[in-house]
Amino acid sequence: MSSPEMSQPETVRHQRSVPALIAGWVGLLAHLATGVWYAASGLLAPMWAIVVLFVIWFGLLALAIYLLRTRPVWTLLVPVAATAIWFASISAGEALLGWTA
Repeated sequence: MSSPEMSQPETVRHQRSVPALIAGWVGLLAHLATGVWYAASGLLAPMWAIVVLFVIWFGLLALAIYLLRTRPVWTLLVPVAATAIWFASISAGEALLGWTA
């Protein structure tokens, strides 16, 4: 006879708790909020830099969606990374490339 463990489908990977899913959605919404900073970069950065920043932002959005489905709590790190990348990029542009408002 088969054991009860064998009767469950193998496609079930992780049991996601409600608090983990809530944390994941908070992380995704926070990442969407960082889009305001990326859009406001047009006041300081040239067009090529804005395009690069938005490519990075959309890549992080894809990562956030992936993490929301697999490891929801890790989604909280995506807006932190988005903020750090934006701040570092704008600061480096000001210091090294002479971007001014």
